[in-house]
Amino acid sequence: MGKRLFAAALAVLGIVFWWTHRPVTHGPGPVAPHPPQQIEIHDIQGFSHKEYQITPLAQFEAKARVLGSKRYRWDREAQLSPVDLALGWGAMSDERVLNELSISQSGRFFFWWCDEMPIPEETIVRSSANMHIIPATPQIAKRLKKVRRGQVLRIKGYLVKAEAPDGWYWVSSLTRKDSGAGACEVVWVEDLHIL
Repeated sequence: MGKRLFAAALAVLGIVFWWTHRPVTHGPGPVAPHPPQQIEIHDIQGFSHKEYQITPLAQFEAKARVLGSKRYRWDREAQLSPVDLALGWGAMSDERVLNELSISQSGRFFFWWCDEMPIPEETIVRSSANMHIIPATPQIAKRLKKVRRGQVLRIKGYLVKAEAPDGWYWVSSLTRKDSGAGACEVVWVEDLHIL
């Protein structure tokens, strides 16, 4: 009797976990049609955060579809950014396109592959990015951990450079046209809403 009850409890927990983490679907068409907006800045003072110096490089705002969410716990960057979000807009927020792509995240990168290109590679590069999210508050950090693939988010904050006293640094890309090492955005997020 005890084993059956334990098995039933595990099954219920499994269903609850799947339900709360299942991908969100929207149907055909872009759900975040516009690219992120950024305004370069030169006169905002840097500030300290968790023993790091944060220097804002540009104001940043994006409405985007979540292509993936990956938690990090053991790398140095996890002290600042516990979650990376792979985000898409324009064609990369359209389920018709995304259904043709396989997307994964690992080692602070996001990867995509397909059997046949649904859109040009340049469009994929310009319409998606891996973003290292630095939550400005514990509330945003908590919200960030609940984000699911397929949800549409609005984030506001700054693209930043983070520096440590020992010389380590992490610098955001300031363009959506790049790919590969150094192409990720490092985003200080002051506002995050699931739409």
